This record gives sequence, C-alpha cells and structure tokens, in this order.
Amino acid sequence: TDPSPPTAPAGEPYALRPLEAELVEGAGADTVAVLAELFPGLLPAGLERRPELRALGVARVPLGEVVDRLAGVTRDAAWWWRLYDSLAGVDPDRLTGLPVPLADGRTAVGPRQVLLPLPDAGDSERLTRLGLKVAHPDAAHPLLERLGATPAAPRAVLTTPQVRAAVAASLDADEIWDEDALDADALADVVLTLVRDANLVPGDEPWLGELALPDEDGELAPAGELVLPGSPFARVIRPGELAACDAALAERWGEQPLTAVGVLATFALVRATDVVLDPDELEPRDGDYAEPDDAGLLDAVDVWCEDVLDGLPETPVPPVATELVAVRDLDLVDDDAWPEALAMLARPPLRDALTAPVRVLLPDGTTESVRPYTAWWLRGHPVLDGRRPAGLRTTGGDPLLAGLYEAVDAAGLADDQVLRALGVRTSAAALLDEPGGAAELLSRLADPHRPVGEAQLHALYGALAALDPDEVTLPDELRAVVDGEVRVVDAADALVADAPDLLPLAAGHPLLPVAPARAADLAELLQVRRAGDVLAVRVPTGDGEVREVPEAVRVLLPGAPATYVEHEELVVGGVELSWRHDSDGVLHATTLEGVAAGLAWAAGAWARRFEAAALLEDPSRAEELARARWFD
Repeated sequence: TDPSPPTAPAGEPYALRPLEAELVEGAGADTVAVLAELFPGLLPAGLERRPELRALGVARVPLGEVVDRLAGVTRDAAWWWRLYDSLAGVDPDRLTGLPVPLADGRTAVGPRQVLLPLPDAGDSERLTRLGLKVAHPDAAHPLLERLGATPAAPRAVLTTPQVRAAVAASLDADEIWDEDALDADALADVVLTLVRDANLVPGDEPWLGELALPDEDGELAPAGELVLPGSPFARVIRPGELAACDAALAERWGEQPLTAVGVLATFALVRATDVVLDPDELEPRDGDYAEPDDAGLLDAVDVWCEDVLDGLPETPVPPVATELVAVRDLDLVDDDAWPEALAMLARPPLRDALTAPVRVLLPDGTTESVRPYTAWWLRGHPVLDGRRPAGLRTTGGDPLLAGLYEAVDAAGLADDQVLRALGVRTSAAALLDEPGGAAELLSRLADPHRPVGEAQLHALYGALAALDPDEVTLPDELRAVVDGEVRVVDAADALVADAPDLLPLAAGHPLLPVAPARAADLAELLQVRRAGDVLAVRVPTGDGEVREVPEAVRVLLPGAPATYVEHEELVVGGVELSWRHDSDGVLHATTLEGVAAGLAWAAGAWARRFEAAALLEDPSRAEELARARWFD
C-alpha cells in the first residue's frame, strides 16, 4: 500500500482509497475545508453518519488529534486566521495545542503565554528580542484570547516574566554579549515606553527600581538609586549624596515614567510586613538594588527597634511589626533644607509614615501601638529651626506649656497631628494623651530652671488629675506653692490643697493647687496627702453666737447651712482665721467676708462668695443680683 498522502490539482475532485481517507469528528465544514488544504485525505464534514464509510474502514479522527498534527506546520498568517475563524465555536479544551504564528517568524505551540498585538501597537521587534511571544498581527484572531493569549496592553507586557527578568539583569546587560538581547539603552526605552503608556505611578511595580539607567556621569545605576534633576528631593538632599539621572534622559521622558520606575523626585518609602523586632537582625540585605521592603535600609532602625522594645513587655521571642511604613534617606537631608523637607513629609503619601502608629503583635496574641520610625527619627534630630522637635512648643500655642518648653515658630507646619508626631507640644491635653506624656510633664515641672506660675500650675494639676493612676510613674519631686512662692519640693512633703479655710494654717507647707472636684483624684494619682488630713485642727467652742443665714443668701446658696456661729475672734492652732468649718460641718466666722466664703464653700458654690458677701452687707440688693444671674 502507498502510504503517501493523495494529491490532486487544487479545486479538482480526486479519488481516495478507504485507508487513505479520514473523517474529523467535532469539526464544522469550514474547519475541514481549511484543514484539507494541509491534509487532502480528509473527507468533507457531514459524512460521519454514513454506514458505508464505517463498513469500508474509513478512520475517524478527533479534532484535537488533528490540531496536534499542526505542530511544525508552516503557513502564512492569513491561513491561520481562516483556521481560527472556523474554530470559533469549538470547545476550547480541544484547542489547547493550537499553534500560533509569531511576529518574528517562529510558531508557538498553544496560545498561552502569547501576546496579541493591539491595533495601535508599534513595532514588536524589541519585544520579541526580550523573548516575548508576540502573535503575527495578521493572525491575531479573538479566538486566541479565549484560549489564553493575552492582549499586549502595556502593563500586561511589562509584568511578563521575560520583562521582569530583563530588568533584574539590566545592570549587567552591556557586559553579556548576546546579539539578540537588547542593550541597556534599548531596554530602558522599551520599559519607559510601557510605563508611560500604562500610566503607572510610583510604587505600582516596585521591582522596576532595578532598571538600569544612565546617571549624570553616564554610568549605569538602578533607577531606584537615582534622583530626578530639579525635583524637590534633589533640592533637599546634600550635594553628592545620590547621583542624578542623566539630564537628557530626564528631559526626554519627564517625571511620570521616570518616577514610576523608581527615580526619586521625593522621599522613598520602605513598606515591609511582618518585621521581626530584633535589633541584631535589622540589617540591609546584600544586593545591588535597594529593595522597597528592606527595613534594614532605614538609618538607625536598630536603635528605633531597641526603643520600641524598651516600651513593651519582655517576651521570650521578639514581637513582630505587622506592617512597617517608613521614610528612608532622612539622614541625607541638608541641614538648611529641613523646612522644605518637613513640608514634603507632611503631605500624602509620606504623611501616614509620620503620623500613623505601628501595630506590634506580641507572642501572646495581643497587640500594641508604637511610635512610627519616621516620627522617632525626626524627634531626635535638629530638624526644626536647628533644634530637636521633642522639647519644643508652638509659638502662640497653649499657655499652660509656657516656660516648660522652648517656643518655636512652626508656621510652615500648621497641621497639629504632624506637629504632635514630631514631638512639638501644641497643648497640655495633647501632651497628656500621648504615651509617656504625663511622666514628661511631671519631669519638666520638677525642673527648677523652668518657670511656672500659680495659675498655670493649678490648671496643669487639674489636667493631670484626670489621668489613670496606673499609667503614671510617681515622681520624686513636685512643683508646689510654698507661702505664695512656686518651687520644687520633695513629693513626700507635698499636700493637695483641698479646702480654702486651710490656707492660713498651711504656712510653710508645700501645696499642690487644684480644683476642689479634682483634689481627691490628684492625691491618689501622686500618692500624696490632702491638706485636710494633715491640718485638721479643732475649732474652739463656747465663745460664739449662733446667727441665722438671711433668706436672700439661702436663695442664692440653696445648699448652705441655715445658721453659722459668729465669733469676735477665731484662733485655731495659733493662727487667727476669718472662717473655718469644724468637724461637724458647722461654720465659724469672724467677718462678713468669712461668712460669705464659708457659706459658698459649704454650698459647693465657691464662685458665689462675693455675691453672697454683697447680700449679707445689703439684703435689698437681692432682686438686682438675681437679675444679674440671668447672664451667668
């Protein structure tokens, strides 16, 4: 038997022996017609049910098997288009091995990993030199996309393994001889074109930072280690710290594609997850390229780690920062450029790295929030008016902090959240809301070289009294008022001033001024005694006269007692007083002002004492004073 395939003039009928003929199962007439141009032994579609053909032993071939025979077949792109068009309704599982003619003359087996050129795509020659399989434009049928081919959109091309591998090896591209490979300049041109057309922004594809680009001296360097000439970042770093990319390259491409591949126009962010907080392990990785998730790139990050650990419970294994977002290269900023640098850091996307706490997972499953690296670094360096931000307060800010902190003009940083992150004190409330803020305030109050006024001290102790005692470290020394003078004293000697009638008895005693409602809280917070517990001297009895409190005064002070004891002279503990409450709550007084003060204190309306004195002196003013209270 002659095994060679039958041949016949094109378009003319010809005879086949049964053993030479084949029926394709699962193929339409158009498909068989196209395939018959390659395989003349194929019978027309529609004869599969003819019993006589089965009797003659005509072979039946599944469509998938015929597709497999196409491997190695050479045909023009138009023929393949016709074949694909005829297969449009076939189950894709039968077509996985369908060959695809490529733009460079090769043929790919199977559409997967093949790129389909877009209608407006340019020359694909450079893409094929990167090892990409680009379909011939005349064969790019929609069926191929259904079978796994990928439209050659810029980002799809950019993220192929071949392009990524070329970028990773680009620093060595000019040292490896390969006539088919692109040199560094050509590769950069391809990648930058794709990045531009894909409208990428910095951080979209961090690995692009490995792309080799020429620097200002013509030497190749990773894009992520070059600075864009004339950019804000170029203005704030010290000259010579980082190389600028080639000026002609920058002028040709502009900021968008260059920064998208990692060229620095502003500060770079390190984004790392699950960072083990072990100072000995936070070292930069080896390699030619600064990887964007390498926490070891951060200046003094091991010291930050130690400070974080000092504020956390001791654990058998190191805790883990679930996500670390930090600004790198802060140590490269020129001393005179910090105003502009801080303004850059205060704006998104860098702002979160400065203001957002870092979440730390402890071995027992609990979490803690700690100060972010960026804020920590800035607090410890002279970045604000040549001074360290921690220990400064905003000029014109909260007067309660006057004298305790040096003032600094932070007009360029109007954002309170940014100022607090830097450690600049904006208000006493914000200070006490920060971890360790109470200890810092008490430490400064205990510094005798820092001036503090009585009213200021009164307000500060009131703010401190609102805190949880478990969160405050007890100081050894406190600021107190001693005989009208504000001074630093031993904490064990201090007394909380909890009642005004005790002030004359407190001569020589250090008093902590605070609002009456907060006296007990402050005593508990600082573990000091209250003046009422120390200076409770008994009032002499038997030499006074009981008096009725006038009706007008009782209306003004509903909680006041109905009577008081009037004395010609009131001496308690050797001190002459104008008024005093005894242990039973009875008011003893020698003067009209003393009566008014004692009644107002007993009624819990201390602010009304002067009004009460006016009524005691002239009860006829009751209506006048009542109308005045409309405007309280």
